[in-house]
Order: sequence, then C-alpha cells, then structure tokens
Amino acid sequence: MGVKVLRYTGAAATAPLSGSWPMEQLLPWFELKDTPGIGNHLFKRLIERFETPDRVFEAPAKEITGVEGMSNRLASVIKKHRRSDTAKREIEETFKRGFGIITQKDPAYPPLLLEIPDPPPFLYAYGRLEPIVSKIAVVGSRNATPYGITMAKRLSVNLAAMGVTIVSGMALGIDTAAHKGALAGGQKTVAVLGSGLGRIYPARNRNLFHRIAENGAVVSEFPLFTEPEPHHFPIRNRIISGMSLGTVVVEASRRSGSLITARLAAEQNREVFALPGSVQSFKSTGTHTLIKQGAKLVEHAGDVLEEFSHLMALKKTAEGKNQQQVHSALKLSEKESNVVKAIGPYPCHIDDLVRSLDMEPGKLSGLLLQLELKGVVQQLPGKQFVLKS
Repeated sequence: MGVKVLRYTGAAATAPLSGSWPMEQLLPWFELKDTPGIGNHLFKRLIERFETPDRVFEAPAKEITGVEGMSNRLASVIKKHRRSDTAKREIEETFKRGFGIITQKDPAYPPLLLEIPDPPPFLYAYGRLEPIVSKIAVVGSRNATPYGITMAKRLSVNLAAMGVTIVSGMALGIDTAAHKGALAGGQKTVAVLGSGLGRIYPARNRNLFHRIAENGAVVSEFPLFTEPEPHHFPIRNRIISGMSLGTVVVEASRRSGSLITARLAAEQNREVFALPGSVQSFKSTGTHTLIKQGAKLVEHAGDVLEEFSHLMALKKTAEGKNQQQVHSALKLSEKESNVVKAIGPYPCHIDDLVRSLDMEPGKLSGLLLQLELKGVVQQLPGKQFVLKS
C-alpha cells in the first residue's frame, strides 16, 4: 500500500503525515546516511547485514568490519557517532510541508530500485508511491520537437491505458509530455526530481508537480531545499531507470542526458528502447545510435509490453479498446476517426490524404476543419496537416 501525503500548498500541514514512520524511527536512517564515508553502496550492505540503522550503531566494531568495504576507521567513525539536531529539523520541516519519507524497509519503497547497487537509503515523497513493478521510464530531450512531444505523449497514453505506470523526470519537453500522457491515460505517474521537493524544478511545472502528486508521486533523494544543480541530474537518472522495468528514449541528441539514463538502465540489467525519429533531425541522432547499439526499436506500446510477459495480459485486455476510448472521449465520428488514422506523425499533404482516403476534396476539407476545431489536427503552411499531441 502506498504512502499518502498531504497536498503541499506552501502552508504548514495541520496533521501528521498519514502512514509516516515516527520521528525516532527515521532519525537513525538520516544519521547513518550523514556519517562520513558511508555512501549508498555501503549503506545498502550494512542494511542487508544488520537490517536497520539502529542495529548498525549498536553492533560491535568487529561485526561492522565484517561487511564488505568497511574498514576499521569507518567502523570507528560509526561507533563515535553522536546525534545532532540537523536531521530532526529536516524531518520536521518535511512533515510540516506535507511530504513523506520512505526508507528501504518501507513497503512503499520501489522494489526494483532495491536491486541496483546504490539505491537511496530513503526517498522524500509527495503523493502515493505504489510498490508495483509495472513501471516504464519514458525520457528524452528538453528541447523536443513537436514530433517528439506528440510521440512521447501518445506512447505514454497507450502504456497508461494498459495499466503501466510512467516514470520520468518532470523536465520540460519529453518528460513533461510523458507525465501528461500518463495522466491522460488514466494511470498514475512518478516524477523523480534532480532537486529537493521544496525546490520545484522547472518552476513552470509547478501545476504539473501537484497533478502528479494527486495521481501518483513526486520523489527525490535530495534534502528538502537542495537546488537543481547540473550534477544532480545524472545522479537522479539512476533512480528513474532503477525503479523501472525498462527505459524508452523518445528523442535525444548525441549528448543528451537521456543517453545516461539509457546507459544506466543497461548497467542495471533493464531493457532499453528507442523511438526513431527523422534521419534529418540531429535531435534523434542519440536515439538512432541506441538502436544501432542494440536498443529495441519502438513504434507503439505493444513493442514495449511484448518484452515483459507478465504485462502481456494488460496489452490483450486493453488493445483495440484504447483507440476506441480515445476517439469516444474526443467525440469523433467514424469519418473523422478514419481521417485521424490516415494522418501520420509527420506532416501530410491534403492531396495525399485525398488519395489514401479516396474522398472528395471538399468533404475532406470539411472534416479537417472540424478536427482542427476539436484540437486534434493542426494545419501547417502549404496545406500540410499533422496530429496535435
């Protein structure tokens, strides 16, 4: 069962966080993490050996040095540990703002994330984090093209409609489209920040931050008021890939940070997917390189789900029904639906549509106008038409 937290409005919460661990149980997690020389790798090994930070602090130095990577010096540092007020103030402020803290021993902690070598000892969380494994990461360029945004949203809508939780980084461009697609598909989504929860980044996604929390969770391993420093984003990327069964890169140049996420996914023994773009667009050179290196080419949600046999039941129950649901929600007639199906992801000239649909130009123009008014189709210069995201 997930941990539900209160909506953060900027004001103090009026009640303790529902489902949160008591202060005294959380303090040792913060204190062990803050111990000099104890990184995430060692923290994980210590918890695997002693189960809780309390038992680590209580253990004899000889037992502590029995853990791989633990030296006599580090064991001595742990034994000399003294409690400070810093961790207590951080926890109090986190709860005051309506956020939660989920440790590795919490049932809500992402189970797949525990399998990576350096999982965060705990996560700050806003929303409800469900301990399910049917998560797929969808990432890509911040400066995305209309094609990339459309495809990221469409893929996320379809995956969500099949019961998959979309994980991304809440950045502008592809990440934002992925989260919005998941929400449009009626499924939860998880955003992993490269800043603290008290420093929403990017600021223009503040409303999306709250929408995600109401229909999923926003998480971070960074302290509450950590600024979005550039070096934080490669660090957070291992969480995006680590809590997911696989990572789909929708649009990325050769130097895109999304390629770091893909590399981490491969190192974590997770599936890597890439959605191809135009060979003339430099913004797809990274995704095409991934395909050359062995990433699976993705054209639709089924290409992702067929790699996970336990998710195929979701695909079978939702396939066919999903497109019908989308068209029904948009109140499209049968003829309008046929036009939408004929318009591909790239701009399509009206003459080509006339030929492919075998329809009179006047009638087709009327249908295209109706689709424009409904926000489904956009007309480009030169009588070119493209689907809107």
